Amino acid sequence: MSGLTSETPAPTEITLHQQSKRLEISFADGRRFELSFEFLRVYSPSAEVRGHGPGQEVLQSGKQGVDIVGIEPVGTYAIQPKFSDGHDTGIYSWEYLYDLGHRQGQLWTQYLQRLATAGQSRTPAQK
Repeated sequence: MSGLTSETPAPTEITLHQQSKRLEISFADGRRFELSFEFLRVYSPSAEVRGHGPGQEVLQSGKQGVDIVGIEPVGTYAIQPKFSDGHDTGIYSWEYLYDLGHRQGQLWTQYLQRLATAGQSRTPAQK
């Protein structure tokens, strides 16, 4: 997912809501999505999370409550958030963010099922 396709509308506004831990993104077609920081973190497009090929994905657990502490633009096609757990290598293209927003319910359900199957939790481990 290297950027906008002819079908992907450009974002018109991106807002971080620190209190509710959500990124709100509006697109030129009128669609608006609110994506939790946790959702964005567990679906990071980075190699650390997605692996280097099919079947190499790394299940992210304990990310409930993660914050976005900074966000950098990447050219005119993406953003790169910095998360409070130190993760900062995911580059989220407009196309990827639009897809995440569109499929949020389905993807979140899949994530929760994968966590349960692996015996993992959204809650961070106590130190």
